[in-house]
Amino acid sequence: MGSLRVFQGSGIQMADATQTPQRELELRMSTFLYRLGKFSVRNRRLVLIGWLLAFVAIAVGSVAAGGETSDEFTIPGTESQQAFDLLDERFPSQSGTSGQIVFATEDGSQLIDSQDAVADTLAEAAELDGVIFVSDPFTSGAVSQDGTIGYATVRYDLETPEVGIEGVEHLIETGAIGESQGLQVEFGGEVVSGNPEQHPPTSEIIGLGVAVVVLLFAFGSVLAMGLPLVTALLGLGIGLTGITLMSAFMDLSSTAPTLATMIGLAVGIDYALFIVTRHRQGLTEGLSVEEAAARANATAGSAVVFAGGTVVIAISGLAVVGIPFLTVMGFATAAVVMIAVLVAVSLLPALLGFCGTKIDRWKAPFTKTRTSEVDHATFGARWARKVTARPGLWLTGALAFMLLLAAPMLDMRLGMPDAGTRPEDTTEHQAYDLLAEGFGPGFNGPLTVVVDAARSDDPQAVVATYSDAIAATDGVVAVTPPSFNEAGDTAVLSAIPSTGPADAATEDLVDSLRSDVFPEIAESTDTSIALTGSTAAMIDVSQKMSDALPTFMLVVLGLTFLLLLVAFRSLLVPLKASLAILLSIVSSFGVVVAVFQWGWMQELIGLDTTVPIISFMPIMLFAILFGLSMDYEVFIMSRIREEYSKTGDPKESVIAGLTSSARVITAAALIMISVFGAFVLGDDPIIKMFGVGLAVAVFLDATIVRMIIVPAAMTLLDKAAWWLPGWLDRIVPNVDIEGERLMHQLEADAAADQTGDDDEPTEDREPALV
Repeated sequence: MGSLRVFQGSGIQMADATQTPQRELELRMSTFLYRLGKFSVRNRRLVLIGWLLAFVAIAVGSVAAGGETSDEFTIPGTESQQAFDLLDERFPSQSGTSGQIVFATEDGSQLIDSQDAVADTLAEAAELDGVIFVSDPFTSGAVSQDGTIGYATVRYDLETPEVGIEGVEHLIETGAIGESQGLQVEFGGEVVSGNPEQHPPTSEIIGLGVAVVVLLFAFGSVLAMGLPLVTALLGLGIGLTGITLMSAFMDLSSTAPTLATMIGLAVGIDYALFIVTRHRQGLTEGLSVEEAAARANATAGSAVVFAGGTVVIAISGLAVVGIPFLTVMGFATAAVVMIAVLVAVSLLPALLGFCGTKIDRWKAPFTKTRTSEVDHATFGARWARKVTARPGLWLTGALAFMLLLAAPMLDMRLGMPDAGTRPEDTTEHQAYDLLAEGFGPGFNGPLTVVVDAARSDDPQAVVATYSDAIAATDGVVAVTPPSFNEAGDTAVLSAIPSTGPADAATEDLVDSLRSDVFPEIAESTDTSIALTGSTAAMIDVSQKMSDALPTFMLVVLGLTFLLLLVAFRSLLVPLKASLAILLSIVSSFGVVVAVFQWGWMQELIGLDTTVPIISFMPIMLFAILFGLSMDYEVFIMSRIREEYSKTGDPKESVIAGLTSSARVITAAALIMISVFGAFVLGDDPIIKMFGVGLAVAVFLDATIVRMIIVPAAMTLLDKAAWWLPGWLDRIVPNVDIEGERLMHQLEADAAADQTGDDDEPTEDREPALV
């Protein structure tokens, strides 16, 4: 194809016709990031102003849009969702939301003796905005058999998010009337659970505090410590305001912003940590600020883009599960991670330019300013030599330990938390306990039965047949009288189980009704029947998640293998990495089951009772951890490969790679663990579960996997670890993820300058974007 012209100002001369498309590809990412780093340093004020304006614009837009999160969701393709849709069509009067006011006497007296106090409370509730109906427990039969507990239903003509936190607060304030007259008054129902109380961001503050300490010890400099925090917080601010803006146009779970904060804060700090570490190393080697920032962006920045991209792809892949609320939650988290990557490779170099050569000023007390990554006298070096001396023994022990932690996963039961899993001092939990005491545990999770008898000649007789069959089923303690729509062709009734909504027995009851009781009647009467309600819907979600999990895991692991095959041009390295990542994830799942489902050490995390594993937690956690593990995998393996390309000695390259990576991986892991662990202090069991799962997984991945399994396995594999068949070598692109070839070219240019072959200073060169 002839000679390629030399790009003006380029430090890489593509002048030989033998250059291949693969060679062009391997320079593209690192060259682009190198040029981006230089541009950001040279135009640092413009870059900083641009990001600040973006933040202000998104924040203003989110405030103007007035978006709010919602815990209502749909689960397409499930029986419970079909029943919900039928109710919306046939029972329009059932739209809106509702809550419960639960009354109990504190001295064991009869509730009827406090009828005036109950009536005054209900009259006050009836005056609230949006309330269209308040039932009377004495006329509706909603009083327990012993006469000490009763409840009233408060129905709104608004949806749950429209009532809002303020509306719930007004509802709870009505309880002061009954309480002043000696009653215990608690509140529950979907309007209360759907508008949870907001707490100050204590978890984020604690996580940031620990991150400050870790960064101070990692860098020994206040200024260097502050850079990752500033970029992470700005990126997180843009991401969260963007999520608020998204919530104005789509349903977004209230868990989504917290989860996005947890992930965005951790990766934002870690990504900046990698780049700042490489930049400071460049400064100690005599590079200018601009050149050090550009090279850090081309090397560590490439790893950040690769790792962040895998997180975004994996979490966005949640869309294949087919549950809208999970898809939106994944997109929201992926957007925050993507912003963290963009901030790290564009704004961070600009801030490095502002710091100049004084990045290590303001030395922190009791710390040592560290710039060099390789010190063969460190603990990391001694540890690496110990593991590689007896790799078989270390690998066997590590695998046995990880498999032992993973064992409880075999007993994993998916489900969703209910009001009974809320902290004991909340009004939701108190209401749940009172209703269970007065009416049985199944009262908190009634099964809504919807009968479509439009094709029947006698709908009432058919519904009566269904009602009798349900009442005769083991595990059902009561069936409410049916309520027909105006056309008289559709009926709704409730079945009260003998067990709580989160109990395995309730799930068995739902399966029995659907598979054994309903089909025969439906076929003989030409009607259809479906179970719905919150309990049945949660069971359907759990089942759909369980069915999707194996396929999703295979897809993610396959993606891991392909990405690492491209990154490291090896068959065994990606295979080892995929298995190691899988091992750390399932081990963390085992710990989560032992703590939350079995109740081991639950007091340490402030959990009052055992809870089932959140149905979407395994899929969500797997997607997130897949990407987070890539951070450490890429960082340590790229160093090992770099050393191997220089020395050709497999064992020494493992030792050198681990030595140079141990400190920064340890610091990054400590930051992630502290951020994730801090969220365990919250009240929400869902957030607690994610916090424990993520913190444990990162701890295991950064210690057992990266410090034992990886060096031991790589030592045993020897040179075979880097084997790639010739036919595959020809078709797999070389992306040069650590910018190794770019660095070699820059070093060659510098050598040419010293011999006088080129009058253009190396510092002013910009490699061509090919």
